[in-house]
Amino acid sequence: MIEWFHPGFIYLFGAFLVPLLKGKKRLKQVYILLLPAIAFVNLLLMSKGVLLSEGKTWVLTFLGYELTLGRIDRLSMVFAYVFVIASFCMFLYSLHIKEDWQHVSAFLYIGSTLGVVFAGDLFTLFFFWEIMAWASLFLIWYGKTKSAFGAGFRYIMVHSFGGVCLLAGVLIHLHNGGSLAFESFTWGIGGEYLGVNLIFLAFIINAAVPPLHAWLADAYPEASVTGAVFLTAFTTKSAIYVLIRGFPGVEILIWLGAIMALYGVVFAVLENDIRRLLAYHIISQVGYMVAGVGMGVFGTAAGEMAINGAAAHAFCHILYKAVLFMGMGAVIEVTGRRKLTELGGIYKYMPITFWLYMIGAFSISGFPLFNGFVSKTMIVHASAMWGYPTIWLMLEGASIGTFLHTGLKLPWGVWFARDTPVCEAREPPKNMLAAMGITAFLCTLLGVYPQILYNILPYPVDYVPYAPGHVVAMCQLLLFTFVAFWLLRAMLHGTPTITLDTDWFYRIPGKRVIRFCEGPLMSFANYIDQNVMRMAGFIVWVSRNPFAALRIKGEEVKLKVEKPVITPKKAEEYERGLEEARRRYTKELPRLSLGASILLILLFFLVYLAMYLLTVH
Repeated sequence: MIEWFHPGFIYLFGAFLVPLLKGKKRLKQVYILLLPAIAFVNLLLMSKGVLLSEGKTWVLTFLGYELTLGRIDRLSMVFAYVFVIASFCMFLYSLHIKEDWQHVSAFLYIGSTLGVVFAGDLFTLFFFWEIMAWASLFLIWYGKTKSAFGAGFRYIMVHSFGGVCLLAGVLIHLHNGGSLAFESFTWGIGGEYLGVNLIFLAFIINAAVPPLHAWLADAYPEASVTGAVFLTAFTTKSAIYVLIRGFPGVEILIWLGAIMALYGVVFAVLENDIRRLLAYHIISQVGYMVAGVGMGVFGTAAGEMAINGAAAHAFCHILYKAVLFMGMGAVIEVTGRRKLTELGGIYKYMPITFWLYMIGAFSISGFPLFNGFVSKTMIVHASAMWGYPTIWLMLEGASIGTFLHTGLKLPWGVWFARDTPVCEAREPPKNMLAAMGITAFLCTLLGVYPQILYNILPYPVDYVPYAPGHVVAMCQLLLFTFVAFWLLRAMLHGTPTITLDTDWFYRIPGKRVIRFCEGPLMSFANYIDQNVMRMAGFIVWVSRNPFAALRIKGEEVKLKVEKPVITPKKAEEYERGLEEARRRYTKELPRLSLGASILLILLFFLVYLAMYLLTVH
């Protein structure tokens, strides 16, 4: 059997060859698409048993700890598959981008995410976790606007805090006798669980669980057109993976997830920015997955259904959310506009983009024959199996809101809503359409034939999504939502508003802190710096010739004491006299010899030593 090669390192090492292909456009484009293709073949060979299929590999020893870079099982493989497949479609979408380092950032981002997925210990997890945060930051900054730089700064501050929590949690967990292996934790309340709770906090920050979610809706819309597509897939879904791995069956996640599902929908109602609206729906859809993790109690049929549902929905969400962001990115690319109030009536210019977008909209809304239907309903069904009627109702309600805004309000406002087009437009570049087409095809394929997905999930799947009851119930839900939208569509147009979210609590005080640092604090720092430098200069000047310095200072004191009240002319004469005294004494008085200087230094240290010995005894 051939030894396994880590697919994440294909991206990480391959990233740095991209700038070397500068000036070779076609070769660079082929190379960019070749790396994810190689990674996918690597995964296929693993699944066929040609390479190592299950187990641990790439085990290293560091400071007495065993680090596992390659822990391979069904859970890690399902996430690895979707990350690699999505990366191919996303690189195809961004193939026209000329900025090499934007591609490098994307490769590092995806490679580190795969490092998280295959990490078998907590140190390896932390290492890739941090690379993932910093690599994704540059995709935001490549938006190249003032808003993008500010959002990126806030993004990395939040994720740095999460990284500190993760590292502190790991160290405390080890100090309390915990294992370095990344397995399921025992979660609880109390001092003995401090380390585990900090790890839990780090995970839910990346999962964008309210109130720790605002970084997502703040940063993703400000990224570059192609960078935002990459961001939709990896950070939050890798967080779902680590929650499944570390905290399955933690009940608080059920309620946090259900709240997320509704929270994202409610805030999407208020949004005017087309990508910010979609960003809030990421929070909503990730809420389903978080709730599924909370219901994932090992050893129970409902728990296995919930874990399968969370993994399947993460898989499907990455694909359909990519289509949605690709569609809105295409609109921004060709029109330069990103507000619902600035768009409308451009369907005749972009019909292909519209219909490809609608496949993603049908998928996220849970339409039968699209992939969201075969994954989302698994989590809703698991809530019914556990007997959580409130959770079931909250998740179903979130489905209504998702279709209303992502499937109806957003496309209506962007492509229709006005009789006269607000601007001229055109279809985006062919590589962008091709990427949307491939991803939309996958959304449809998995919806029509879900067994492809079910066969690779962590547990055997005993679920029939196209049972007549499921289909009829979902069709009723969607039909009544459409009727309500059509009757009230005049009231659902975009409004030029700014939505306040929980980031207000650190953005407003943060501005004041920065203002204080730039004003009073910097003035005080400059004052201290000037005086310290003046004192240091004086000490250096005295040390060159102490006797001359004493004579000069004595003369200065004498002149100041004798200084009469004089006119500006006499004041100038006084300053010239003072300067002449300095020059005269500096020139005329002899400097200490080297031997005398050394003698003085030795005397100083002898006095210091005597005082120290007297203090000790």
